[in-house]
Amino acid sequence: MTISLKNKIIENLADIKAVDPIAINVKKISTFTDFMIIASGTSNRHITAISEKVIEGLKENNIKDVKVEGQGNDDWVLVDAGDVIIHLMSAEAREFYDLESLWDPDL
Repeated sequence: MTISLKNKIIENLADIKAVDPIAINVKKISTFTDFMIIASGTSNRHITAISEKVIEGLKENNIKDVKVEGQGNDDWVLVDAGDVIIHLMSAEAREFYDLESLWDPDL
């Protein structure tokens, strides 16, 4: 289910025009999730719309107990679906925190 869930989330991100979505397999280095998905939005409103679309897609796929952090924040919203964690960030926050390098040094 984890890989198909990851793929559905990536599809949802593409549908709503998220910028540069990337999925990182962290199963071997993380005890709390299997995949990190990172994507950017073009504005605060876009980040909010992306997070709402992702949450809606998770509910449609019977993913329960979804946790959200940072709603109303301008730079970063985190959606925790258990096996997949989604980081939705402004371009500036994404560059500053550089989660891709933190979780996958080969990127």
